[in-house]
Amino acid sequence: MARIVVAGAGAIGASIAYHLVLAGAGEVVLCDRAQVGSGSTGKAMGGVRQQFSTAPEVRLAQASIRFFEDLGSPFFEQVGYVFLASSAEGLAELEERRAFQEGLGVPVTRVDPGAIEGLEVGDVVGAVACWEDGVADAARVTRELVRRATERGVELAEGVNAVGLEFDVLVVACGPWSADLGRTLGVELPIRPLCRQLVDTVPVGGLALDLPMIVEAETGFHFRPVDGALRLAMAEPTLRWGFEERVDDELVSDWLRRLARRYPLAAGAEVARAWAGLYDMTPDAHPIIGWAREGVYAACGFSGHGFMQSPAVGRAAAQEILDGASEFDLTPYRLERFVEGAVFPEKLVL
Repeated sequence: MARIVVAGAGAIGASIAYHLVLAGAGEVVLCDRAQVGSGSTGKAMGGVRQQFSTAPEVRLAQASIRFFEDLGSPFFEQVGYVFLASSAEGLAELEERRAFQEGLGVPVTRVDPGAIEGLEVGDVVGAVACWEDGVADAARVTRELVRRATERGVELAEGVNAVGLEFDVLVVACGPWSADLGRTLGVELPIRPLCRQLVDTVPVGGLALDLPMIVEAETGFHFRPVDGALRLAMAEPTLRWGFEERVDDELVSDWLRRLARRYPLAAGAEVARAWAGLYDMTPDAHPIIGWAREGVYAACGFSGHGFMQSPAVGRAAAQEILDGASEFDLTPYRLERFVEGAVFPEKLVL
């Protein structure tokens, strides 16, 4: 039986290894140059949503949400995702997207943002929410998947470079480092690292226990509850391409001001920690999933959405590797699309 090596023990790699062994794969090795969840997964926002702007992304998220629901608390808290619009144009876009998502079966509804305790909504003209969505600790979920996988026979190899291992199939699931691994295998993967940062505040007194993930549609500023505090993030005005993971203090100050305006309870909250991580970006912000060449399978380029889509990707990739086909349509994610010029840009990259 084939020896399958999964390179990268983040959310995607862990899910693939887990689903491979569930499906009866013989010898599976999950390896990482560092430790489980120590790369981008361990630095993630931890959002889990189905509200995307393209059908393939919505379907990946839909196929993943049931897995997160089954995990339940404390791994996943189904607090919902709320998008706020503060302009007529923003509201029109939200409404168009809501109708599109609803047509695909995502339960997105119009909501009264004033009903969300503590939220300042004087400038808000409309809002939509999906209450099936929520938040999770990405590293904790990944460690749980690895625990389940190793219990079933997957070999975990931390501090190990996949290139030095014998394999019949190598799965490239290294996030921003996937292109480098691909080149050593004679495969060109159009993936670039993009630096993104996050901020955790100190605990906020009076924080609503059921506060959802709040997203400003026009600005992209968003925040979520985490252990009585708030986690903040936002698309940066100047994209920082490359592997340098550096915190921009000016952005931190800007985000705290935005938070104070939108959620006055947190006005004056100090920073508990700020950190930076990397997105593995493709030209169209959609992942690459499928055979890159004989014996090399790619599952990378998730552009910030890997954790929330990892359950569906793990199952689909395992099926394709073992059986040659998946119950999930992976056609939109093939590497060949870039050569053929077929793109379907995702707009909701948070």
